[in-house]
Amino acid sequence: MHSAFAPRRGRGLRVLLFALECGLGVMGIVLVAAFAHWARWLLPVTVLLYLLIVVATALLSGFWQAAIVSLSAVAIQAFFTSEQARSNPASYPVNSVTLVVFVLVALTVSRLSARVTDHAREAESRGGQMHDLYEFTRRTLQMNLHVEPGPQLAELVHEIFALEAVAVFDADLHSVYQAGFWRVDPLEMAQNVYYFETSDDDAESGLGRRVVRLGTVPVGSLLLRGDTTPLVNNAIASLIAITFDRYRAFANESRIETERRTEQLRATVLDSLAHAYKTPLTAIRAASTGLGEMGHLSQGQAELVTLIDEQTGLLNELTTRLLTTARLDAGEVALHASPVGVASLIEEVVASLADRLATMKVQIKLEDDDLVLNCDRQLMVMLLTQYIDNACKYSIFGTAITIRVARARAEAIFSVHSYGPVIPMADRERIFNRYYRSSTQANRASGTGIGLSVAKRVAVIHGGYVWVTSEELEGTTFFAAIPAPVQKRNSQ
Repeated sequence: MHSAFAPRRGRGLRVLLFALECGLGVMGIVLVAAFAHWARWLLPVTVLLYLLIVVATALLSGFWQAAIVSLSAVAIQAFFTSEQARSNPASYPVNSVTLVVFVLVALTVSRLSARVTDHAREAESRGGQMHDLYEFTRRTLQMNLHVEPGPQLAELVHEIFALEAVAVFDADLHSVYQAGFWRVDPLEMAQNVYYFETSDDDAESGLGRRVVRLGTVPVGSLLLRGDTTPLVNNAIASLIAITFDRYRAFANESRIETERRTEQLRATVLDSLAHAYKTPLTAIRAASTGLGEMGHLSQGQAELVTLIDEQTGLLNELTTRLLTTARLDAGEVALHASPVGVASLIEEVVASLADRLATMKVQIKLEDDDLVLNCDRQLMVMLLTQYIDNACKYSIFGTAITIRVARARAEAIFSVHSYGPVIPMADRERIFNRYYRSSTQANRASGTGIGLSVAKRVAVIHGGYVWVTSEELEGTTFFAAIPAPVQKRNSQ
Protein backbone atom coordinates (compact mmCIF):
# COMPACT_ATOMS: atom_id res chain seq x y z
CA MET A 1 0.00 0.00 0.00
CA HIS A 2 2.82 2.37 0.89
CA SER A 3 4.59 1.86 -2.44
CA ALA A 4 1.34 2.38 -4.42
CA PHE A 5 0.49 5.70 -2.75
CA ALA A 6 4.05 7.06 -2.72
CA PRO A 7 4.00 8.47 -6.34
CA ARG A 8 0.55 10.07 -5.80
CA ARG A 9 1.69 11.62 -2.55
CA GLY A 10 4.78 13.03 -4.26
CA ARG A 11 2.71 14.53 -7.09
CA GLY A 12 0.30 16.04 -4.59
CA LEU A 13 3.13 17.75 -2.73
CA ARG A 14 4.55 19.15 -5.96
CA VAL A 15 1.13 20.55 -7.00
CA LEU A 16 0.67 22.11 -3.57
CA LEU A 17 4.12 23.71 -3.72
CA PHE A 18 3.40 25.02 -7.24
CA ALA A 19 0.12 26.57 -6.09
CA LEU A 20 1.77 28.10 -3.04
CA GLU A 21 4.53 29.73 -5.13
CA CYS A 22 2.02 31.09 -7.62
CA GLY A 23 -0.22 32.32 -4.79
CA LEU A 24 2.62 34.22 -3.14
CA GLY A 25 3.54 35.88 -6.43
CA VAL A 26 -0.06 36.86 -7.21
CA MET A 27 -0.51 38.15 -3.66
CA GLY A 28 2.53 40.38 -4.13
CA ILE A 29 1.11 41.70 -7.40
CA VAL A 30 -2.27 42.47 -5.74
CA LEU A 31 -0.63 44.32 -2.86
CA VAL A 32 1.54 46.43 -5.19
CA ALA A 33 -1.45 47.22 -7.47
CA ALA A 34 -3.68 48.19 -4.56
CA PHE A 35 -1.02 50.40 -2.98
CA ALA A 36 -0.13 52.00 -6.34
CA HIS A 37 -3.84 52.72 -7.02
CA TRP A 38 -4.31 54.22 -3.56
CA ALA A 39 -1.09 56.30 -3.80
CA ARG A 40 -1.79 57.19 -7.43
CA TRP A 41 1.65 56.14 -8.68
CA LEU A 42 2.56 56.55 -12.27
CA LEU A 43 2.14 53.46 -14.44
CA PRO A 44 5.94 53.01 -15.18
CA VAL A 45 6.69 52.83 -11.45
CA THR A 46 3.98 50.25 -10.90
CA VAL A 47 5.15 48.20 -13.90
CA LEU A 48 8.73 48.18 -12.57
CA LEU A 49 7.50 46.81 -9.25
CA TYR A 50 5.51 44.15 -11.10
CA LEU A 51 8.65 43.27 -13.07
CA LEU A 52 10.65 42.87 -9.86
CA ILE A 53 8.07 40.41 -8.54
CA VAL A 54 8.09 38.48 -11.84
CA VAL A 55 11.90 38.33 -11.84
CA ALA A 56 11.98 37.18 -8.19
CA THR A 57 9.39 34.47 -8.96
CA ALA A 58 11.38 33.31 -12.00
CA LEU A 59 14.60 33.13 -9.97
CA LEU A 60 13.12 31.36 -6.96
CA SER A 61 10.45 29.16 -8.52
CA GLY A 62 10.66 28.84 -12.30
CA PHE A 63 9.19 29.83 -15.65
CA TRP A 64 5.60 28.62 -15.27
CA GLN A 65 5.12 30.25 -11.90
CA ALA A 66 6.55 33.50 -13.29
CA ALA A 67 4.29 33.26 -16.36
CA ILE A 68 1.17 32.92 -14.17
CA VAL A 69 2.32 35.85 -12.01
CA SER A 70 2.92 37.89 -15.20
CA LEU A 71 -0.59 37.12 -16.47
CA SER A 72 -2.08 38.09 -13.09
CA ALA A 73 -0.12 41.36 -13.11
CA VAL A 74 -1.53 42.31 -16.49
CA ALA A 75 -5.05 41.37 -15.45
CA ILE A 76 -4.89 43.17 -12.10
CA GLN A 77 -3.40 46.32 -13.64
CA ALA A 78 -6.11 46.31 -16.26
CA PHE A 79 -8.71 45.93 -13.50
CA PHE A 80 -7.45 49.03 -11.72
CA THR A 81 -6.92 51.02 -14.93
CA SER A 82 -10.20 50.99 -16.83
CA GLU A 83 -13.49 49.28 -17.29
CA GLN A 84 -12.44 48.32 -20.84
CA ALA A 85 -9.39 46.45 -19.69
CA ARG A 86 -11.50 44.79 -16.99
CA SER A 87 -13.97 43.46 -19.53
CA ASN A 88 -11.30 42.34 -22.05
CA PRO A 89 -7.69 42.71 -20.86
CA ALA A 90 -6.19 41.09 -23.94
CA SER A 91 -7.80 43.71 -26.18
CA TYR A 92 -5.94 46.53 -24.55
CA PRO A 93 -2.67 46.98 -26.52
CA VAL A 94 -0.62 48.21 -23.58
CA ASN A 95 -1.68 45.21 -21.52
CA SER A 96 -0.84 42.83 -24.36
CA VAL A 97 2.62 44.30 -24.83
CA THR A 98 3.17 44.26 -21.07
CA LEU A 99 2.11 40.61 -20.90
CA VAL A 100 4.50 39.66 -23.70
CA VAL A 101 7.36 41.57 -22.06
CA PHE A 102 6.65 40.00 -18.67
CA VAL A 103 6.51 36.51 -20.18
CA LEU A 104 9.79 37.04 -22.09
CA VAL A 105 11.45 38.38 -18.96
CA ALA A 106 10.15 35.42 -16.97
CA LEU A 107 11.42 32.97 -19.60
CA THR A 108 14.84 34.59 -19.88
CA VAL A 109 15.38 34.98 -16.16
CA SER A 110 14.14 31.47 -15.36
CA ARG A 111 16.42 29.91 -18.02
CA LEU A 112 19.41 31.90 -16.83
CA SER A 113 18.59 31.04 -13.24
CA ALA A 114 18.21 27.35 -14.09
CA ARG A 115 21.53 27.37 -15.96
CA VAL A 116 23.34 29.11 -13.12
CA THR A 117 21.79 26.71 -10.62
CA ASP A 118 22.77 23.70 -12.72
CA HIS A 119 26.33 24.97 -13.01
CA ALA A 120 26.49 25.57 -9.29
CA ARG A 121 25.16 22.10 -8.53
CA GLU A 122 27.54 20.56 -11.04
CA ALA A 123 30.49 22.45 -9.55
CA GLU A 124 29.43 21.40 -6.07
CA SER A 125 29.05 17.80 -7.23
CA ARG A 126 32.47 17.84 -8.87
CA GLY A 127 33.99 19.34 -5.77
CA GLY A 128 32.47 16.55 -3.69
CA GLN A 129 33.66 13.94 -6.17
CA MET A 130 37.19 15.34 -6.17
CA HIS A 131 37.19 15.32 -2.39
CA ASP A 132 36.00 11.69 -2.36
CA LEU A 133 38.64 10.69 -4.92
CA TYR A 134 41.33 12.45 -2.91
CA GLU A 135 40.20 10.66 0.24
CA PHE A 136 40.15 7.31 -1.60
CA THR A 137 43.66 7.92 -2.96
CA ARG A 138 44.95 8.86 0.49
CA ARG A 139 43.38 5.81 2.12
CA THR A 140 44.71 3.41 -0.54
CA LEU A 141 48.23 4.73 -0.01
CA GLN A 142 47.87 3.90 3.70
CA MET A 143 46.58 0.37 3.09
CA ASN A 144 48.24 -2.65 4.66
CA LEU A 145 49.92 -4.40 1.71
CA HIS A 146 50.82 -7.45 3.79
CA VAL A 147 47.31 -8.77 3.09
CA GLU A 148 45.22 -9.03 -0.07
CA PRO A 149 43.98 -5.56 -1.14
CA GLY A 150 40.63 -6.70 -2.61
CA PRO A 151 38.52 -6.70 0.60
CA GLN A 152 39.99 -3.40 1.74
CA LEU A 153 39.35 -1.74 -1.62
CA ALA A 154 35.72 -2.88 -1.77
CA GLU A 155 35.02 -1.53 1.73
CA LEU A 156 36.78 1.77 1.02
CA VAL A 157 34.85 2.43 -2.21
CA HIS A 158 31.55 1.53 -0.52
CA GLU A 159 32.27 3.76 2.47
CA ILE A 160 33.81 6.83 0.82
CA PHE A 161 31.49 7.13 -2.19
CA ALA A 162 28.36 6.06 -0.26
CA LEU A 163 27.34 3.47 -2.86
CA GLU A 164 24.70 0.78 -2.54
CA ALA A 165 27.00 -2.07 -3.51
CA VAL A 166 30.58 -2.63 -4.70
CA ALA A 167 32.37 -5.70 -6.09
CA VAL A 168 36.09 -5.95 -6.91
CA PHE A 169 37.38 -8.93 -8.91
CA ASP A 170 41.07 -9.86 -8.65
CA ALA A 171 41.90 -12.00 -11.68
CA ASP A 172 45.29 -13.02 -10.29
CA LEU A 173 43.70 -14.60 -7.21
CA HIS A 174 40.43 -15.42 -9.04
CA SER A 175 38.41 -13.97 -6.17
CA VAL A 176 35.66 -11.37 -5.93
CA TYR A 177 35.37 -9.08 -2.90
CA GLN A 178 32.07 -7.30 -2.23
CA ALA A 179 30.64 -4.66 0.05
CA GLY A 180 27.07 -3.44 0.44
CA PHE A 181 23.97 -5.36 -0.57
CA TRP A 182 23.90 -7.51 -3.70
CA ARG A 183 20.67 -9.36 -4.51
CA VAL A 184 22.67 -12.05 -6.32
CA ASP A 185 26.29 -13.17 -6.11
CA PRO A 186 28.25 -10.74 -8.34
CA LEU A 187 31.06 -13.24 -9.09
CA GLU A 188 29.75 -14.30 -12.50
CA MET A 189 28.98 -10.74 -13.54
CA ALA A 190 32.43 -9.53 -12.46
CA GLN A 191 34.11 -12.38 -14.32
CA ASN A 192 32.14 -11.58 -17.48
CA VAL A 193 33.23 -7.94 -17.28
CA TYR A 194 36.86 -9.10 -17.00
CA TYR A 195 36.81 -11.80 -19.69
CA PHE A 196 34.70 -9.87 -22.23
CA GLU A 197 36.24 -6.48 -21.31
CA THR A 198 32.90 -4.67 -21.10
CA SER A 199 32.96 -1.21 -19.53
CA ASP A 200 29.67 0.71 -19.45
CA ASP A 201 27.15 2.52 -17.25
CA ASP A 202 23.47 1.57 -17.00
CA ALA A 203 21.52 4.69 -16.00
CA GLU A 204 18.31 2.74 -15.38
CA SER A 205 19.79 0.31 -12.84
CA GLY A 206 22.57 2.64 -11.65
CA LEU A 207 25.17 -0.07 -12.32
CA GLY A 208 28.65 0.84 -13.52
CA ARG A 209 31.01 -1.81 -14.91
CA ARG A 210 34.72 -1.28 -15.44
CA VAL A 211 37.68 -3.42 -16.49
CA VAL A 212 40.63 -2.83 -14.15
CA ARG A 213 43.75 -2.48 -16.31
CA LEU A 214 47.46 -2.06 -15.76
CA GLY A 215 48.39 -0.27 -18.95
CA THR A 216 46.64 -2.39 -21.57
CA VAL A 217 46.61 -5.62 -19.55
CA PRO A 218 43.34 -6.50 -17.71
CA VAL A 219 44.00 -7.52 -14.10
CA GLY A 220 40.46 -7.51 -12.74
CA SER A 221 37.08 -5.80 -12.87
CA LEU A 222 34.90 -3.42 -10.85
CA LEU A 223 31.13 -3.29 -10.30
CA LEU A 224 29.49 -0.20 -8.78
CA ARG A 225 25.81 0.36 -8.00
CA GLY A 226 24.82 3.79 -6.82
CA ASP A 227 24.97 7.49 -7.64
CA THR A 228 28.26 7.92 -9.52
CA THR A 229 29.46 9.36 -12.82
CA PRO A 230 31.48 7.68 -15.60
CA LEU A 231 34.44 9.91 -14.77
CA VAL A 232 34.45 8.81 -11.12
CA ASN A 233 34.05 5.16 -12.10
CA ASN A 234 37.07 5.40 -14.40
CA ALA A 235 39.14 7.06 -11.68
CA ILE A 236 38.20 4.41 -9.10
CA ALA A 237 39.13 1.60 -11.52
CA SER A 238 42.51 3.25 -12.22
CA LEU A 239 43.28 3.65 -8.50
CA ILE A 240 42.36 0.01 -7.87
CA ALA A 241 44.71 -1.06 -10.69
CA ILE A 242 47.53 0.99 -9.15
CA THR A 243 46.87 -0.61 -5.75
CA PHE A 244 46.95 -4.11 -7.29
CA ASP A 245 50.29 -3.23 -8.88
CA ARG A 246 51.69 -1.89 -5.60
CA TYR A 247 50.58 -5.04 -3.79
CA ARG A 248 52.26 -7.32 -6.33
CA ALA A 249 55.45 -5.24 -6.29
CA PHE A 250 55.51 -5.31 -2.50
CA ALA A 251 54.92 -9.09 -2.48
CA ASN A 252 57.75 -9.60 -4.97
CA GLU A 253 60.11 -7.45 -2.92
CA SER A 254 59.22 -9.37 0.23
CA ARG A 255 59.70 -12.70 -1.55
CA ILE A 256 63.07 -11.63 -2.98
CA GLU A 257 64.24 -10.41 0.41
CA THR A 258 63.09 -13.66 2.04
CA GLU A 259 64.88 -15.70 -0.61
CA ARG A 260 68.02 -13.63 -0.15
CA ARG A 261 68.02 -14.21 3.59
CA THR A 262 67.26 -17.89 3.11
CA GLU A 263 70.09 -18.20 0.61
CA GLN A 264 72.43 -16.39 2.97
CA LEU A 265 71.48 -18.73 5.82
CA ARG A 266 71.84 -21.75 3.55
CA ALA A 267 75.32 -20.64 2.45
CA THR A 268 76.33 -20.17 6.08
CA VAL A 269 75.04 -23.63 7.02
CA LEU A 270 76.79 -25.21 4.03
CA ASP A 271 80.03 -23.53 4.95
CA SER A 272 79.75 -24.73 8.56
CA LEU A 273 78.87 -28.29 7.54
CA ALA A 274 81.65 -28.48 4.98
CA HIS A 275 84.21 -27.33 7.52
CA ALA A 276 82.82 -29.82 10.06
CA TYR A 277 83.10 -32.69 7.53
CA LYS A 278 86.66 -31.87 6.52
CA THR A 279 88.25 -33.11 9.77
CA PRO A 280 86.60 -36.58 9.96
CA LEU A 281 87.07 -37.08 6.21
CA THR A 282 90.77 -36.36 6.54
CA ALA A 283 91.02 -38.86 9.41
CA ILE A 284 89.10 -41.55 7.48
CA ARG A 285 91.26 -41.08 4.41
CA ALA A 286 94.45 -41.21 6.48
CA ALA A 287 93.25 -44.39 8.18
CA SER A 288 92.33 -46.10 4.90
CA THR A 289 95.67 -45.11 3.39
CA GLY A 290 97.45 -46.47 6.46
CA LEU A 291 95.58 -49.76 6.26
CA GLY A 292 96.52 -50.11 2.60
CA GLU A 293 100.18 -49.49 3.32
CA MET A 294 100.30 -51.95 6.21
CA GLY A 295 99.88 -54.86 3.83
CA HIS A 296 99.00 -58.42 4.89
CA LEU A 297 95.38 -57.73 3.88
CA SER A 298 93.19 -60.35 2.30
CA GLN A 299 91.69 -59.61 -1.10
CA GLY A 300 88.31 -58.77 0.45
CA GLN A 301 89.89 -56.48 3.02
CA ALA A 302 91.91 -54.72 0.32
CA GLU A 303 88.77 -54.16 -1.74
CA LEU A 304 86.99 -52.69 1.27
CA VAL A 305 89.89 -50.36 1.97
CA THR A 306 89.91 -49.29 -1.68
CA LEU A 307 86.15 -48.67 -1.53
CA ILE A 308 86.55 -46.57 1.62
CA ASP A 309 89.31 -44.59 -0.03
CA GLU A 310 87.26 -43.94 -3.20
CA GLN A 311 84.11 -42.90 -1.35
CA THR A 312 86.14 -40.71 0.98
CA GLY A 313 87.58 -39.00 -2.08
CA LEU A 314 84.08 -38.41 -3.45
CA LEU A 315 82.92 -37.00 -0.11
CA ASN A 316 85.97 -34.77 0.04
CA GLU A 317 85.27 -33.49 -3.47
CA LEU A 318 81.63 -32.80 -2.59
CA THR A 319 82.68 -31.00 0.59
CA THR A 320 85.11 -28.87 -1.41
CA ARG A 321 82.30 -27.96 -3.81
CA LEU A 322 80.02 -26.99 -0.94
CA LEU A 323 82.73 -24.80 0.54
CA THR A 324 83.43 -23.18 -2.80
CA THR A 325 79.72 -22.63 -3.47
CA ALA A 326 79.20 -21.00 -0.09
CA ARG A 327 82.19 -18.76 -0.60
CA LEU A 328 81.15 -17.85 -4.14
CA ASP A 329 77.67 -16.86 -2.98
CA ALA A 330 79.06 -14.92 -0.04
CA GLY A 331 81.49 -13.08 -2.33
CA GLU A 332 84.45 -14.34 -0.32
CA VAL A 333 86.31 -15.79 -3.32
CA ALA A 334 88.81 -13.33 -4.74
CA LEU A 335 89.57 -13.53 -8.45
CA HIS A 336 93.25 -14.31 -8.99
CA ALA A 337 93.55 -13.70 -12.71
CA SER A 338 96.67 -14.66 -14.63
CA PRO A 339 97.46 -15.64 -18.24
CA VAL A 340 96.33 -19.24 -18.75
CA GLY A 341 96.85 -21.29 -21.89
CA VAL A 342 93.47 -22.64 -22.95
CA ALA A 343 94.89 -25.83 -24.45
CA SER A 344 96.73 -26.76 -21.23
CA LEU A 345 93.66 -25.84 -19.19
CA ILE A 346 91.48 -28.29 -21.11
CA GLU A 347 94.13 -31.01 -21.00
CA GLU A 348 94.29 -30.64 -17.22
CA VAL A 349 90.54 -30.99 -16.83
CA VAL A 350 90.31 -33.98 -19.18
CA ALA A 351 93.19 -35.69 -17.37
CA SER A 352 91.51 -35.21 -13.99
CA LEU A 353 88.39 -36.92 -15.38
CA ALA A 354 90.25 -39.74 -17.09
CA ASP A 355 88.38 -42.43 -15.16
CA ARG A 356 85.00 -40.93 -16.05
CA LEU A 357 85.96 -40.47 -19.70
CA ALA A 358 87.54 -43.89 -20.14
CA THR A 359 84.48 -45.27 -21.91
CA MET A 360 83.66 -42.02 -23.75
CA LYS A 361 84.77 -40.56 -27.05
CA VAL A 362 86.21 -37.13 -26.40
CA GLN A 363 86.93 -34.59 -29.13
CA ILE A 364 88.76 -31.35 -28.42
CA LYS A 365 88.42 -28.61 -31.02
CA LEU A 366 90.33 -25.37 -30.45
CA GLU A 367 90.06 -22.49 -32.84
CA ASP A 368 93.56 -21.43 -31.80
CA ASP A 369 95.99 -23.77 -30.02
CA ASP A 370 97.98 -20.79 -28.73
CA LEU A 371 95.00 -19.02 -27.22
CA VAL A 372 95.72 -17.50 -23.79
CA LEU A 373 92.97 -16.38 -21.43
CA ASN A 374 93.47 -13.99 -18.54
CA CYS A 375 91.43 -15.76 -15.83
CA ASP A 376 91.50 -17.56 -12.48
CA ARG A 377 92.82 -21.00 -13.41
CA GLN A 378 91.39 -22.82 -10.40
CA LEU A 379 87.88 -21.43 -10.94
CA MET A 380 87.95 -22.15 -14.67
CA VAL A 381 89.01 -25.73 -13.90
CA MET A 382 85.91 -26.03 -11.70
CA LEU A 383 83.66 -24.66 -14.45
CA LEU A 384 84.98 -26.97 -17.19
CA THR A 385 85.06 -29.95 -14.84
CA GLN A 386 81.40 -29.48 -14.08
CA TYR A 387 80.46 -29.13 -17.75
CA ILE A 388 82.37 -32.25 -18.80
CA ASP A 389 81.24 -34.26 -15.76
CA ASN A 390 77.65 -33.29 -16.54
CA ALA A 391 78.10 -34.49 -20.14
CA CYS A 392 79.45 -37.83 -18.84
CA LYS A 393 76.33 -38.34 -16.71
CA TYR A 394 73.76 -37.69 -19.40
CA SER A 395 75.37 -38.56 -22.75
CA ILE A 396 74.21 -41.64 -24.66
CA PHE A 397 76.72 -44.50 -24.55
CA GLY A 398 78.90 -44.61 -27.64
CA THR A 399 78.38 -40.96 -28.61
CA ALA A 400 81.13 -38.36 -28.49
CA ILE A 401 81.65 -35.46 -26.11
CA THR A 402 83.00 -32.44 -27.96
CA ILE A 403 84.90 -29.67 -26.18
CA ARG A 404 85.31 -26.43 -28.14
CA VAL A 405 86.86 -23.05 -27.53
CA ALA A 406 86.29 -20.19 -29.96
CA ARG A 407 86.87 -16.47 -29.98
CA ALA A 408 84.02 -14.00 -30.46
CA ARG A 409 85.08 -10.38 -30.29
CA ALA A 410 86.34 -9.83 -26.74
CA GLU A 411 85.02 -13.15 -25.41
CA ALA A 412 86.29 -16.69 -25.20
CA ILE A 413 83.38 -19.07 -25.76
CA PHE A 414 83.77 -22.48 -24.08
CA SER A 415 81.28 -25.19 -25.06
CA VAL A 416 80.76 -28.84 -24.17
CA HIS A 417 78.49 -30.78 -26.55
CA SER A 418 76.95 -34.22 -26.04
CA TYR A 419 73.96 -36.31 -27.12
CA GLY A 420 71.46 -37.18 -24.42
CA PRO A 421 67.98 -36.39 -23.11
CA VAL A 422 66.56 -33.06 -24.31
CA ILE A 423 66.39 -30.35 -21.63
CA PRO A 424 62.89 -28.77 -21.67
CA MET A 425 62.74 -25.09 -22.55
CA ALA A 426 61.29 -24.23 -19.14
CA ASP A 427 64.32 -25.81 -17.41
CA ARG A 428 67.12 -24.24 -19.47
CA GLU A 429 67.61 -21.28 -17.18
CA ARG A 430 66.56 -22.92 -13.94
CA ILE A 431 69.09 -25.78 -14.11
CA PHE A 432 71.78 -23.21 -13.30
CA ASN A 433 70.03 -22.53 -9.97
CA ARG A 434 71.36 -24.37 -6.97
CA TYR A 435 69.67 -27.69 -6.13
CA TYR A 436 67.36 -27.52 -9.14
CA ARG A 437 67.00 -30.79 -11.07
CA SER A 438 65.34 -31.16 -14.46
CA SER A 439 61.61 -31.83 -14.32
CA THR A 440 61.74 -34.80 -16.75
CA GLN A 441 62.52 -38.32 -15.59
CA ALA A 442 64.84 -38.86 -18.56
CA ASN A 443 67.11 -36.13 -17.23
CA ARG A 444 67.40 -37.71 -13.77
CA ALA A 445 70.88 -38.80 -12.77
CA SER A 446 72.90 -39.02 -9.58
CA GLY A 447 74.03 -35.63 -8.40
CA THR A 448 73.50 -32.83 -5.91
CA GLY A 449 72.24 -30.06 -8.17
CA ILE A 450 75.16 -27.87 -7.09
CA GLY A 451 77.65 -28.17 -9.96
CA LEU A 452 75.93 -26.05 -12.60
CA SER A 453 75.24 -23.29 -10.08
CA VAL A 454 78.98 -23.24 -9.30
CA ALA A 455 79.75 -23.01 -13.03
CA LYS A 456 77.37 -20.07 -13.37
CA ARG A 457 78.89 -18.27 -10.38
CA VAL A 458 82.41 -18.76 -11.78
CA ALA A 459 81.38 -17.24 -15.11
CA VAL A 460 79.63 -14.33 -13.37
CA ILE A 461 82.69 -13.63 -11.19
CA HIS A 462 84.75 -13.38 -14.38
CA GLY A 463 82.15 -10.98 -15.79
CA GLY A 464 80.71 -13.61 -18.12
CA TYR A 465 77.55 -15.65 -18.49
CA VAL A 466 76.35 -19.18 -19.24
CA TRP A 467 73.55 -20.76 -21.28
CA VAL A 468 72.48 -24.05 -22.77
CA THR A 469 70.90 -25.23 -26.03
CA SER A 470 69.19 -28.60 -26.36
CA GLU A 471 67.54 -30.21 -29.39
CA GLU A 472 66.74 -33.85 -30.08
CA LEU A 473 68.71 -34.00 -33.32
CA GLU A 474 71.40 -31.42 -32.55
CA GLY A 475 72.16 -32.60 -29.01
CA THR A 476 72.82 -30.54 -25.87
CA THR A 477 75.53 -27.91 -25.59
CA PHE A 478 76.54 -25.99 -22.47
CA PHE A 479 78.25 -22.63 -23.12
CA ALA A 480 80.30 -20.26 -20.99
CA ALA A 481 81.36 -16.85 -22.30
CA ILE A 482 84.27 -15.24 -20.48
CA PRO A 483 84.71 -11.60 -21.55
CA ALA A 484 88.27 -11.34 -20.26
CA PRO A 485 91.29 -9.97 -22.21
CA VAL A 486 92.46 -12.58 -24.71
CA GLN A 487 96.02 -12.71 -26.00
CA LYS A 488 98.51 -14.94 -27.78
CA ARG A 489 100.98 -16.95 -25.77
CA ASN A 490 103.90 -15.80 -27.93
CA SER A 491 103.05 -12.17 -27.28
CA GLN A 492 103.91 -12.45 -23.59
